[in-house]
Amino acid sequence: MIFAGRGQWGAFGTGGFVLLVLLVFLVIPVGKVIYVAFQQPDTGAFTLVNFLDFFNTSLFRESFYNSLYVAAMSVVVASLIAIPLAYFTTRFRFGAAALLQTLGVIPLIMPPFVGAVAMQMIFGANGSINLLLDEYFGFTIPFMEGLNGVILVQAIHYFPFILINLSASLANIDRSVEESAQNLGSYGFRLFRRIVFPLAMPGYVAGAALVFLKVFDDLGTPLLLNVNNMLAPQAYLRISSIGITDPMGYVISVILVAFSLFSLWLSYFVTRGRDYASLEKGGGGLGKRDLGTWGRLGAWLVILIILLIVLTPHIGLLLLSFGTIWSFSVLPDAYTLAHYREVFSTAMPYITNTLIYAGLAALFDVILATAIAYLVWRTGIPGRQILDYLGTAAVAVPGVVLGIGYLRVFHDFQVPFVDKPLASWWVIIVVALMIRRLPYALRACTAALQQVSIALEEAALNLGAGRFRTVHRIVVPLMAGGIMAGFVTSFATAAVELSATIMLVSAESDAPVAYGIYVYMQTAAGRGPGAALGVLAVLLVGIATYLSHRFVERSREVEEADRRLAVAQGA
Repeated sequence: MIFAGRGQWGAFGTGGFVLLVLLVFLVIPVGKVIYVAFQQPDTGAFTLVNFLDFFNTSLFRESFYNSLYVAAMSVVVASLIAIPLAYFTTRFRFGAAALLQTLGVIPLIMPPFVGAVAMQMIFGANGSINLLLDEYFGFTIPFMEGLNGVILVQAIHYFPFILINLSASLANIDRSVEESAQNLGSYGFRLFRRIVFPLAMPGYVAGAALVFLKVFDDLGTPLLLNVNNMLAPQAYLRISSIGITDPMGYVISVILVAFSLFSLWLSYFVTRGRDYASLEKGGGGLGKRDLGTWGRLGAWLVILIILLIVLTPHIGLLLLSFGTIWSFSVLPDAYTLAHYREVFSTAMPYITNTLIYAGLAALFDVILATAIAYLVWRTGIPGRQILDYLGTAAVAVPGVVLGIGYLRVFHDFQVPFVDKPLASWWVIIVVALMIRRLPYALRACTAALQQVSIALEEAALNLGAGRFRTVHRIVVPLMAGGIMAGFVTSFATAAVELSATIMLVSAESDAPVAYGIYVYMQTAAGRGPGAALGVLAVLLVGIATYLSHRFVERSREVEEADRRLAVAQGA
């Protein structure tokens, strides 16, 4: 810890400000939601009647079970896609391994609700696949019927969470463990089931918990697929149709938060008390072997199938954005640029608002994240870990819950000189996006700060630089790669956030892209422009992600060049 004496007051002041922001815009709104859920609407007294009414209502019970079922089955389907891919790319040598890992990231660029309608055009009851199946084989498959559609869309979108985490765990397994098992006669699926997969369990559980959490509280996908008998849609519909005084919306919100926390706890509980450590650090991962002729053919077959599955939402969205009429046909009847012309002529405010909202939210995120990381890792102020816990806790708060909390807390808070309550002002959308994406920026900035040697700060202080100057001139530049990664990650994910924004948009002139896509997709005539707007949103996120990777890679190259120069000068 390098702060002492007078410098502690600056740390206390910064910590107090960050804590105030988190309390006002995270703890109090979520706490208010929980409080109202246990409150009698007429007297305000504590009660459990609201929860009893919830479980005594058949629609709510059905929604509860449906949400659990969809989240669990999405994990299962996502696992069926991700586990073979992770194993093939870490276990065998073939030219498509890098391609598969690249494809594994592509679905994350497109939010699930954006591709939901496009997938319906391909896998729906009258979609391309079922029309071909019916014509040539005389049967159809209910890919997108009811809950099946939500599961399919969510699994295709979120399986990269399992793929990325599981691949990292497989790559870290000491190859000597696998070789020992082979020497004892364990091969093939038995080796994978008894040795390899159990050792990679932390990565799998981490990815599966993220999938469960994301699916359980997702709002946009069920709404666009017209599946309303799930918890998140019910919470939104109760508040938007009945009003913020309806207790059921708050009860559902409490259940959403509880199960989000439960999924995180379960991921910890499953791996607790077990040893997954390798005997050799960086032992080379699983021993890779070459594939034979039939193995290569099988691998390429898997690649083509996965390629089609992964790119289905993107292909469908692109076709829908250019198609004139696409109904009861394998492909659109004709193609046009009219949808893009309509978007550029009428929907540009959506894009402008998104750039402003997501840009401001990401900027505030990296400022708060840098401050929290520095307070936690470079100061000794008491209670600093609370800031880290609160900043990370936002990941377990569904967007619809945060939106309901803001509506309840800030609907009577009149903003000076604006003549409207804070809950109806566009700034509240920026605040919601900032809180929702803070955990992403916080992890990136924390990782960046941990790679900055404290000796550099101590040297600057010893040479007479003030603490603020040291942070400004030494620490922040050295954290630039992590800060930029956190900014772009926050920006890219905030740009297509629907759950919170749909609750907080009070005027269409203040609406961002995600809300615009949702509005367009409500009618058959609006699907073309909605798809065109979705393509623009995907391009926006894709470009931001690419720039992030380029900036981080460039920062690493500069750091490596500086290191080599220092070594050469020392020699």
